[in-house]
Amino acid sequence: MTSALAPRHGRLYRRMAADAAALRPPPGPASLAPVTGDDLAGLPPAAQRYLRFMEVPGRPPDWSFVAHFSGRFRLQPQLPWMRCAAWQYSTAPAITRLYHMRVYAAGLLPMTGRDTYSAGHGRMCGKLAGLVPVADGTGPEYDVSELVTYLNDAVLLAPSMLLSLPVTWTSVNDSSFDLTLTDAGHHVTARVLVDERGAPVEFRTDDRWCAQPDGPVRTRWSTPVQGWMKINRRWLPRWGAAIWHLPGGPFCYAEFRPTPGAARYNVAPAELSPRQRNIQRRNIQLPGDDLIPEPAARHGEPAAVSGSRP
Repeated sequence: MTSALAPRHGRLYRRMAADAAALRPPPGPASLAPVTGDDLAGLPPAAQRYLRFMEVPGRPPDWSFVAHFSGRFRLQPQLPWMRCAAWQYSTAPAITRLYHMRVYAAGLLPMTGRDTYSAGHGRMCGKLAGLVPVADGTGPEYDVSELVTYLNDAVLLAPSMLLSLPVTWTSVNDSSFDLTLTDAGHHVTARVLVDERGAPVEFRTDDRWCAQPDGPVRTRWSTPVQGWMKINRRWLPRWGAAIWHLPGGPFCYAEFRPTPGAARYNVAPAELSPRQRNIQRRNIQLPGDDLIPEPAARHGEPAAVSGSRP
């Protein structure tokens, strides 16, 4: 068994914790009343089915989460896949998202990525060997992109957070609903597709910008999910992907899976520090070098996977 802060993951986690310490997002309330069926009344039928599948009623709403992911990543359709690992922290009292990723390219220096959304501003940075900048994007396009990515993560990993956020729910049909999140003057909208149980099968939005040689371009973005697993009484995706829907066809640039047992909820920023929580001693098995298989169907237009049962 390896720990959540094994050597190749420890620095990544500490950087995320340092970001939280520097930005100082406010902690959530000490206690909240459990969500009830009345809290779901008035929401679209598909949204109610989704929240019930995720077992939101009966539990106090979450206000933050920290999670670890492993998978693979590529920069262009013609380039090879590279192993990657990431730590993320999201919080709701003041909408904040911190995402630190390391990409392991065979024979090359590792690359690190840092995505943030805080105080209404988004930023995407990339460095080679953690030292040489290779990307640094800021501005309105990144503000919106990071905010809608925050919304995506809440839908898939912490659905009860949606009930305390400035979110508008809109009915589409029996298998989908729209969400609009507002923060710091930004408005982002996404569609959530669910199966007959209410399990999410896809998140899609037109409020994200894809980096292109001539600058960022507004592009449809989706995160299909295949299968769900129950860990510590919470449903988490077994597998997910991130896809740009480019004029030349869909480009799947990331495939990921949450690390079972690594997710924690309602964590104050100060509690992220290893000195505050001795999480080094927790026995958590992190995925190693194994890559996620690449079925051809995953890189076409994503479809609902009704047969992928938890």
